[in-house]
Amino acid sequence: MRSKTMAIVCAALMAGAVISGCGRESGGGGKTKLTIGLFGNFGYTELLKEYASTHPDIEIQDRTASYSDHHKNLAAHLATNNGAADIEAVDTGYVAQFKATPDKFVDLNTRGGDQLKDRWLPWKWAASLSKEGQQIGYGTDVGGLAICYRRDLLEAAGLPSERTEVAALWPTWPDFMAAGKRFQASAPEGVKWFDGGPTVLNAIVGQAATGYYDQSDRITVGSNPELKQGWDLVADAVNSGLSAKLLYSTPVWNTGFKQGQFATVTCPAWQMAKIKDQAPDTAGKWDVTSVPGGGGNWGGSYLTIPQQGKNVDKAVELAAWLTAPEQQAKVFATAGLLPSTPKLYEDPAVVGLQNPFFNNAPVGKLFTDAAKQLQPQYQGPKAGDVQTAIGNAMQRVEQGKQSGDDSWNQFVGDVQNLSS
Repeated sequence: MRSKTMAIVCAALMAGAVISGCGRESGGGGKTKLTIGLFGNFGYTELLKEYASTHPDIEIQDRTASYSDHHKNLAAHLATNNGAADIEAVDTGYVAQFKATPDKFVDLNTRGGDQLKDRWLPWKWAASLSKEGQQIGYGTDVGGLAICYRRDLLEAAGLPSERTEVAALWPTWPDFMAAGKRFQASAPEGVKWFDGGPTVLNAIVGQAATGYYDQSDRITVGSNPELKQGWDLVADAVNSGLSAKLLYSTPVWNTGFKQGQFATVTCPAWQMAKIKDQAPDTAGKWDVTSVPGGGGNWGGSYLTIPQQGKNVDKAVELAAWLTAPEQQAKVFATAGLLPSTPKLYEDPAVVGLQNPFFNNAPVGKLFTDAAKQLQPQYQGPKAGDVQTAIGNAMQRVEQGKQSGDDSWNQFVGDVQNLSS
């Protein structure tokens, strides 16, 4: 869930918006232009239109880039004090890095955030607080974990396709790999069990009590047995031919959805929007069920307000509105992003939500149950970079460039260099 060159798309999100001069203080007709920097599908298209319709003095434009490019360029904009959007999204894997320089962001506690903090899960609010107590971002979604799977492909290989029966195939990750070997023995030609090793590995890492860092910000990858066990399991699955060898959030991965190159994919709540966006013609073929091991988290983001912005007050107002429970409920209904506001976990409209694209899967109950069980994992200063590094390391195994042990050893060394 990566090129070095940022591809920025400035898209007008209200009728008649002017697409020019991204980052300018004013839009057409004397309106205030607000820019919002995003990565992936946040489910905001209709919300931004709604907000603009009730705030006729504001023109809103988004700037959407790939995950890695977005965060690299945000760091560059902050370092040069130039070029950041009025609102910038930050993924949970990068929030520790950015909150280490809270002076670059508006402290939302000084703009009414301290009165709003009970909206969010306590750990979600705490994760974006600097050590001095400045709040750099309002939480959007949390990841949660499930497995999305192609019913038709499992049936073609002689495996069950109903949710409860599918979940029974994989109470644990070793069971998931064993089911994959059964699948692969009779799989349709060219179809693999899962999309790529890095995606599965991220889910396993997300379930560990300790991830890439301990609470003292010490990188643990060389000494954390849960990470190494997960690595060995996935590397063995790759060597057993279960992987389509596609790296998530790349063009070839997107094509893999369109062409049905894999039968399962690790599915945090936000993944559902990606699948629907990339393969709209597969509606009804996909389904959702519980993840091996239960619980866990992958992803979730924050909306931050860089200090360099020209329209800070209005940006703060928009960020607060976008992350309010009412808007998070709408995003869950339209894009499947799991709210970080616990009051919604008891809302019948949310809990009872079914997704017709995913064979009417009861995604409301599935993901709110997962959210209630979620045990947050501490994210260190460069967790996003470590996640990228472990994905690259598993790709080396998938591409036959290194053995599992050799690539792991290189990864451990590479990550240690990040902290030096």
